[in-house]
Amino acid sequence: MKAIVYSKKQAQNKFQYCDVEPPLPGAKQILVKVYYCSINAADTRSLKMGIIPKSRIFGSALSGRVEGVGKQVSGFKVGDEVVADLSDFGFGALAEYALAPEKALILKPSSLSFESAAALPVAATTALKALRNKANIKEGDKVLIVGASGGVGSFAIQIAKYYGASVSAVCSTNNVAQSKALGANHVIDYNKENFLETKERFDLILAINGNYPLLAYRRILTTSGTFVMVGGDLAQIFKSLLFSRLLSFGSKKMRSLTAKADSKDLELVADWASKSIIKPNIIKQYPLKNSATAIDYLSQGHASGKVIIKVAENEKK
Repeated sequence: MKAIVYSKKQAQNKFQYCDVEPPLPGAKQILVKVYYCSINAADTRSLKMGIIPKSRIFGSALSGRVEGVGKQVSGFKVGDEVVADLSDFGFGALAEYALAPEKALILKPSSLSFESAAALPVAATTALKALRNKANIKEGDKVLIVGASGGVGSFAIQIAKYYGASVSAVCSTNNVAQSKALGANHVIDYNKENFLETKERFDLILAINGNYPLLAYRRILTTSGTFVMVGGDLAQIFKSLLFSRLLSFGSKKMRSLTAKADSKDLELVADWASKSIIKPNIIKQYPLKNSATAIDYLSQGHASGKVIIKVAENEKK
C-alpha cells in the first residue's frame, strides 16, 4: 500500500511517500480502507516533541470503510462506513489502510460525507471536552475563544453557540469574517485591539492559540469564571500545566485539557455534523503524496480551519 512514512535518516523530506506492507488486523483490531485523513495538532505536536509512531506513519483522524476485522471484534463488519480517532492508538491514518481497535471507531452517519467526517476526530471532540467537561458551559455564559479560527477554534464557536453562550472570538484580521460567519457574537482582531485590556469579564475563556500571560487571562474572568488551556505553543502549554492549579485560588478556576480519544464524544459530534448543527470548516485538501506539505502548513500555526488529506483514489459512494 501507499503510505507517508517518517524517516529520521533523511536530512530533508523526512516524510516519504512510498510502498509498505499493509497491516494485518489482530484479534481485537479492525483494518480500515482510508478515504480521508485530517491533520491535527496531535500530529504536529508529537512531531515537534520527537514522539514518532511505532509504525512511523502519522495521521490521527480518518474516515473510510472496514476492510477486515479480527476474530474478537463484534461491533463492526466488513463494508461498514466508519470514522476513527487514532490519537491514542498509534496514529497511522496517512496510509491507504490503517489499523484501529474497536473502541477507536464509530459508524459514520449515512448523511455525513467522508470528507466532513474525517475533520471531526480530535478537533471537534477537543472543543467539546473543553467547553462541556472542563468549563461546564451553560446557556447565557459569556465565552471568550482565543485562537478562534483554527480547527478546534472553529468548532468551539459553533459548539458554544449550540449551548446558548454569547461568544467573543479572538482572531487575526484575515479571519474576522469567518468567525462572524461561524456564529460569533463579537469578533476581536488581535492586530488592532489588546483583548486582555478589556473591561469586560468572561464566564469561560478557551485558549487555543497564542502565548499570553496566565495572570492576564485570570484577570478578565468573572469571579466564578473558568479558564481552559487547550493549545498554544509548547511553552504556553507547559506553563499552564505547571501553574494552573496554583492560580486556581478562590472561585476562579484555571485548567488545562489533555484530550483523549472518546468514541461517545465522537458519536455526538458526528450526529451534530450530520444534522448541520456544526459544520467542519475545511480550508485545504491535499492528495496523500503531498501530506508533507499539509503537515508543514499546519505546523506554521496559521491555518484558519481543517486541513484534509484525500487518500482513496476511487471513493465508493
